Amino acid sequence: MTTNQDTDGTDRNEPVALYGFLAPKDGHREQLRALLAELVEPSRSHPGSLVYRLHEQQDGRFFLYELWASRAELALHHGTAVLQDVLARLPEHLAGAPEAHEGRLVGEPGPVSSAGTRG
Repeated sequence: MTTNQDTDGTDRNEPVALYGFLAPKDGHREQLRALLAELVEPSRSHPGSLVYRLHEQQDGRFFLYELWASRAELALHHGTAVLQDVLARLPEHLAGAPEAHEGRLVGEPGPVSSAGTRG
């Protein structure tokens, strides 16, 4: 029998949200901003991307929020060359590990399509 659930019980076809904070090393704020900005348009145009927002906080950290139509589409995004390139260059500009979280979208009526509409 096939299932749409991962081993942790989450549904691969449900929307998934990623969010977190990235703090620049001293003197690296501009470089980190430019590096993260390289991801915005390619990520927004990737199939399954519902929301991709980069925010700059007053304290200098960057807040990133992503919403993907499914875990499968997020996995495809993780394999893109642009993301892999940015991830390879990211550590030299970060003051420590990113604070990263993943969550499920709750309280929303109906499924989400990759076009960002509710069905």
